[in-house]
Amino acid sequence: MTDKNDVASTFSSVKSRRDFLRTSAVSVIAGGALAACGKAGAAPSAPVSAAPSAPVKVPSEREAADAMDAMHEAGIKAFPAKSKGKGNQLLQPVMDGHTKVYKLTARKIQWETLAGQSVTAYAYNDQVPGPQIRVKEGDKVRIVLKNELPESTVIHFHGLELPNAQDGVPFITQPPVKPGETYTYEFVVPNAGSHMYHSHHNSATQVSLGMLGAFIVEPRNPQPIEHADVDHVMILNDGAHGYTFNGKSFPATEPVVAKLGQKLRIRFMNEGMMIHPMHLHGMHMTVIAKDGWPQPAPWKCDTLNIAPGERWDVIVNCNNKGTWAFHCHILQHAESDHGMFGMVTALIVA
Repeated sequence: MTDKNDVASTFSSVKSRRDFLRTSAVSVIAGGALAACGKAGAAPSAPVSAAPSAPVKVPSEREAADAMDAMHEAGIKAFPAKSKGKGNQLLQPVMDGHTKVYKLTARKIQWETLAGQSVTAYAYNDQVPGPQIRVKEGDKVRIVLKNELPESTVIHFHGLELPNAQDGVPFITQPPVKPGETYTYEFVVPNAGSHMYHSHHNSATQVSLGMLGAFIVEPRNPQPIEHADVDHVMILNDGAHGYTFNGKSFPATEPVVAKLGQKLRIRFMNEGMMIHPMHLHGMHMTVIAKDGWPQPAPWKCDTLNIAPGERWDVIVNCNNKGTWAFHCHILQHAESDHGMFGMVTALIVA
């Protein structure tokens, strides 16, 4: 988009808002000290002489506004900012006869949510979110979990109506998979739709740290409304890594890109612990499925509330050219006085 040198020059030429606040605080403290010296009974025992100091300049409202605007502009110009690592990458199976075999290794890693900002993560196959598993209704699959974490874990296949033994809940359907152990899940894929897989052991911590991924089941007989030129999975999270889309925070989030006239399918998946009303500028969304189940009557909106654990599928007819803001509309998840952050991306229709 814009040369990063422009961003650097913007920051270097304008003081930050924090600098202005610090300067203002100094002037307030200095004024308070002078007032205290003038109180009755507070006269010094001997005259005190001091060299005159230069007056502290208090920023004008326009200067403060310019400083804030520069930070907002710099963040937008940095988008999409490069960062190390990419999650939600499609995992290709290894065939064992008619069985699709997927291997997932859980381990502790360092993960960049922003360029130069690394956090501790628990990850499948060294990526956050974990690799995307995409199968067809009726496929026979085998998921082999190897645990290299410093604690036990399991995998729950969220939304799939599986035999009880494959449900992935420790001490209810299976023992926990201890550090160094391997555990195998095997089943015939049942109901189609947008589903997820994630840890169900110490889950508030493990899922927050990245133990999550998309499990997409394509139907045998897709409905005409499901046809899309672009299929985009957007996993929301709000735990230890802050507010993220697919493991990244703005401006390191990935833009959604489509050509003018194309149909875009977005699969929202909320792996966090908060609700996130997702708002798209410039075009409406047609809601076609919830939790993998087709809606009996598709309906339109521009803001769609997504609760923890929910999956919503929408179609966007990309008929309005431009770069459109796309963000969580709980504004504390998306913007501060320093600019946009967290759950913000853009739909680019070119």
